[in-house]
Amino acid sequence: MPVGTQGTVKAVDTRTLRDEVSAQILLGNTYHLYLRPGADILEESGGLHEFMRWSGPILTDSGGYQVYSLADRRTISEDGATFRSHLDGSKHDFTPESVIAIQRSIGSDIMMVLDECPAGDATESYARTSNELTIRWAKRAKTAWEQTDPKYGHGQTLFPIVQGVVYPEIRKESARALVDLDFPGYAIGGLSVGEPAAQMYAMVEVCMEILPRDRPRYLMGVGTPENLLENVARGVDMFDCVMPTRNGRNGMVFTTQGVMNIRNKKWAHDHTSIDPGLQTYTAQTYSKSYLRHLTIAGEVLGLQIASAQNLGFYVWLMAEARRHILAGDFTAWRREIQPIVSRRL
Repeated sequence: MPVGTQGTVKAVDTRTLRDEVSAQILLGNTYHLYLRPGADILEESGGLHEFMRWSGPILTDSGGYQVYSLADRRTISEDGATFRSHLDGSKHDFTPESVIAIQRSIGSDIMMVLDECPAGDATESYARTSNELTIRWAKRAKTAWEQTDPKYGHGQTLFPIVQGVVYPEIRKESARALVDLDFPGYAIGGLSVGEPAAQMYAMVEVCMEILPRDRPRYLMGVGTPENLLENVARGVDMFDCVMPTRNGRNGMVFTTQGVMNIRNKKWAHDHTSIDPGLQTYTAQTYSKSYLRHLTIAGEVLGLQIASAQNLGFYVWLMAEARRHILAGDFTAWRREIQPIVSRRL
């Protein structure tokens, strides 16, 4: 899922996302959309789909991670999270019920429950206490979801979030408790926050043993092409990450041949297309030399091209993974493609 935190995938319009990138679903963020533009404006416009002119599905994160990141501006209680806005310092409360209400106003197709995302170095004792709170919040969120109706004539489904930091037993407890609540899909949160990749993969494996195979399984905030392929191999179905657009804006370009730092002087005289192996307008039309020039010159078009290229590559990689899974040769294909797309050019 391309990340459109504030109702926009940075530097990429919805027509490009739909027609060139071939994105199937976008991610928005409840915390940011609640603060700006606000639920009232979203309701006036007929929901986020109409507001941003996107006809495909949208998933909204509950804002739990953003509240966690405001460590010096928030407090956590049984009722929910109280925090101060990063925009103007104003005080706000998120509860499992209010976050469902906000996402009803947003109109996202997949809503996430409010969770607490502990720090990656949290103690086992804190991780267990936090996880138990997240499970109680998930129960309340599910009740609120069941007792309220969508606002814009289309259904909205709800996913909980497995937590537990890097403690296998807590991850198991979290996954089992959430599966017992019988949600339509499940997310794994609190990973890719600085822990070694091997530890992330180990925690995913623990969760995959428990989360039902006939429901979507979503790993939040991951990651590099290698991370994606490794976790697809472990059974993950859905991902989001800011890396394609954020890194693109800083000159890192992902291609079917490997990863380029487009600022490097070696690309100054390379007039071949950005990515001969990717059949999109951006990949085939613009040269490496031109993209380097735009990036060095600080031109906005450079941000747009790099972001469209990276998103197009990520969507291509997932589509290829799906194709090879269906063909029955995913393992052999991954063994071949993973070192190619991960290498530095």
